[in-house]
Amino acid sequence: MDITELLNSSMGQSLIKNVAGKFGMDEKEASGVVSAAIPTILAGMTRNAQSKEGAESLNRAIESKHDGSLLDNLSGMLQGHTQELQEDGEGILGHVFGNKRSAVEQGISRKTGVSAGKIAPLLAILAPIVMAYLGKEKRQTSTNAGGLGDLLGGLMGGSQQSRSGGGIMDILSGVLDKDGDGNAMDDILDMFGKKR
Repeated sequence: MDITELLNSSMGQSLIKNVAGKFGMDEKEASGVVSAAIPTILAGMTRNAQSKEGAESLNRAIESKHDGSLLDNLSGMLQGHTQELQEDGEGILGHVFGNKRSAVEQGISRKTGVSAGKIAPLLAILAPIVMAYLGKEKRQTSTNAGGLGDLLGGLMGGSQQSRSGGGIMDILSGVLDKDGDGNAMDDILDMFGKKR
């Protein structure tokens, strides 16, 4: 199971419709932003999970708050007050991107043509959804802190899939591949000042 399945599912389509309505975008625009934002958040989490402390911190956050139950009433949550989601997301993004958050927002804005003013609150709403999805997958696979990097890699479609293999990394590469080498992961890691 990878994140493209979530994006193509009825839940993903509902998410895109809600985002379009909330941020005044058409569905194609909303789909482009969501398709860029979710893998970017996952890439940031993957980077954090590469260190033992980062993986344990992510694991604690999942265990304490992000068990996947948010996904059970996602439509209701998105149609209701998204303030709670956004506040939670602000904290998550602070951990995931740190002081590089605005660079990430600008990168997504440049590639999608949507203003950074819309990207910032959108990322904050998506972050808890990504955490919930990760929590659900973690629970279903009984993954511990040490296995989070592999789980995240699986969600991103194996991250080093072949160029023609499709999957979320192809979408991500199209959006965030600054140096045009076909691999966005190095560019995202560069944003954080850490190459693999």
